[in-house]
Amino acid sequence: MPTLAVVDVLESRPGRERYQRLVEVLNTSLIERVTDLGWDVSRLAAGTLGTDTLLRRADGADAIILMGGEDIAPHFYGGEKDYPGGGVHVEEADAAQIALVQRAAERGTPLLGICRGHQVVNVALGGTLIQHISSEVKHRLAELSPHEMEAHGVQISGALASVLDDGIDVRSSHHQAVDRLGQGLRVAAVAPDGIVEAVEHESAPITSVQWHPEHPTAPLADFEKLVGLLGPTGGVRRLAS
Repeated sequence: MPTLAVVDVLESRPGRERYQRLVEVLNTSLIERVTDLGWDVSRLAAGTLGTDTLLRRADGADAIILMGGEDIAPHFYGGEKDYPGGGVHVEEADAAQIALVQRAAERGTPLLGICRGHQVVNVALGGTLIQHISSEVKHRLAELSPHEMEAHGVQISGALASVLDDGIDVRSSHHQAVDRLGQGLRVAAVAPDGIVEAVEHESAPITSVQWHPEHPTAPLADFEKLVGLLGPTGGVRRLAS
């Protein structure tokens, strides 16, 4: 059975229980889905483990998924320290996940980034972020909810177009976005307003998406296709035809 390291930011968030519930809904949904597809999953919290332990624990995994979570601390990409919508930063997780992406790129380990994970991929390879999207641009509901997200279409391009249908509806919840691309990355999807919704590496098996394909209301077929980029599993069952 192939092994999959699912990497999030923290195991728990005391004092931020509402946000923790949102994270748990998404992480639980993803783990259930990938387990049904035949992956042997290890869940790793980068901010708890730190860089050395995360790299050791993820060493040997057949593939990696970086999950959503807190904003990346601005100094990792040369951003402004104070910015609209800024919140809690977990720099231990930032450093550990950046190192993990860099090692995956060097080794050719298949990796999928989701939401924050999408942004980590870009920053790890030298890219920058838009630190706050105008409230007029609809990429996150006014009230964070574990059961609802902003829905919009995306235009797919590049190699990702051979996997996902153009114009699919996705679920988003983010206030930051990819700005200048990291080295070796190219745009693979954009929202109608031009926000970069996916990137893919030119040579390494690394893809990242700004949306949440693991959300319980997101189409199973699209999730399965994205996870299929990580490699064959001979899954227990097919989620969708």
